[in-house]
Parts: sequence; C-alpha cells; structure tokens
Amino acid sequence: MAERERRSILCPNCKRLISVDETECPYCGVAAPGSWTKNNIRTKARLEPHQVISAIIAVNVGMFVISLLANPSGIAISSNPFSFLSPSVESLFFLGGTGTGPIGYFHGWWTLLSANYLHGGLLHIVFNMLALRQLGPLVIQEYGVNRMIGIYTLSGLVGFFVSYLAGVVLTIGASASLCGLIGAAMYYGWSRGGAYGQQVLSEIGAWAVAILVTGVILSSNNWAHGGGIAAGALLGYLFSYQERAPERLLHRNVAVVCIGVTALTLVWSIGYGVHRLYGG
Repeated sequence: MAERERRSILCPNCKRLISVDETECPYCGVAAPGSWTKNNIRTKARLEPHQVISAIIAVNVGMFVISLLANPSGIAISSNPFSFLSPSVESLFFLGGTGTGPIGYFHGWWTLLSANYLHGGLLHIVFNMLALRQLGPLVIQEYGVNRMIGIYTLSGLVGFFVSYLAGVVLTIGASASLCGLIGAAMYYGWSRGGAYGQQVLSEIGAWAVAILVTGVILSSNNWAHGGGIAAGALLGYLFSYQERAPERLLHRNVAVVCIGVTALTLVWSIGYGVHRLYGG
C-alpha cells in the first residue's frame, strides 16, 4: 500500500489521482504528467486568493513609498486632495512611468508593465486599491486565481500600449489592470447570461461607465482604461471561466511567468530609477 501511494500523484493539469507512470493523463490527456517538468514545486504550489490580492496591494504600496523617498524634495504637499502626497515627476519618469516620453527617451518598453505599480498621489493609490479589493475576488471566483493574475498583468500592459500608440506622454496607475478585471467580468456576465450573469454585467458595467466618465472629468488616461477593458474581455474569452473549464496547467504557467516578469521588471525599474536620480 505504501509503495502504491508513493507512485500515485495528482495530475498537474486536472488534479485527479493517477499513476506516476502514466504516459498521458487518462482524464485530460496531458502528456507525461509524472515528468519533473510538469510535476514540481511550481505546479504543486497553491496560490491563495486573499494572499494574491494582499500581495498586489503590498507591491503597489511599496512602489508608492519608494517613489516618494526616491526624491523627497519633490514630494507635493497640497490642499488639493488629488495631488496631496504626490511623488515628483522625475521619480515617476525614471522609476517606470510609461508613455511616449519614457519609451522614446530611454527605450523603456519595460515601463508598460512597471507603470501599473506607480501612482500619482495618496488618493490615487487608495482609490485603486479599494477597487482591487472589490473587483479581484469576483474575478478570482469566476476565473480562478491563476487566470486572474494573467488577466490583471496582461491587460495593464495592453492598456498602456494603447495609450502609447495614442501619444500619451507620461502615464501611471493600476487602473489599466483594474479595467482588465472589469472587462473580464463583463465578458463573464454577458457570456454566462441568466439572472446572475445579468446582475454581474449590470454591476460591472456601472464600474466601467464610472471609470470612463471620471476619466473624462479628471482628464485621466481613458486610452489605457479602454484598452484595459478590451484586453480583459478578450482574455476572458481566450482563458474561459470556471463554469466552462477549470483552471489548467497552462493558466498556472501564465501566472508564474507574469509574476516572475513583473518581479524582475520592478527590481530593474527601482535600480534604474535610483541610478538616474542619484548616479546621473
């Protein structure tokens, strides 16, 4: 019995109990499920939804603090709540803000990703993180935590690429990624249909309208917002959602790549920004 237990594993794709010697999973057909490349710590690790949301918030807060400390003399202390405790433009530019300015100045294509973790003021980051607390759990519930990570990361990148094509000089904020979650949730509500689907579509649609209208009023980057929503809806279609198909090894791999590339990009942006601000 002990020997049999040692030779049994959970398929890294469908999570059903199979023999380690199977050439392919008899349930989902994935090839060589017992191989090291598919049965390792990466595939076995379980991402807890609340921990993922908390980690994203922590990284955003950390980058906000770094952007303030990188150039303390440039911090804006204003009675205007929208500009209170704002990092300097120099900090945001060199720490990973994106747009035609950074991309044209130092070919910083990596800023399409790093800009999602920078914010222009205390109210800016508070609003965005509160929105993440509301939207993140819904998308995780309907898509799974790995697909949510992929949607959040890739939508932000696409949203800022759209704003770059539109000629936006310098832009930052998590709203492009958040709009990706909105787009994915809207696709889910529309695709699922029924009373629950209509409820989701109605509530999330109100979020989309509010963000776009607020963008017009406050002259925010609606190019990134619109690009993020479109990217999120497309990724929602391509990834599918839990009721149609459970998360697969592919989704986990996408999440791992997104986490790894984001971590490397932010480390690079901090190093580059500090060097340019203090090293010349």
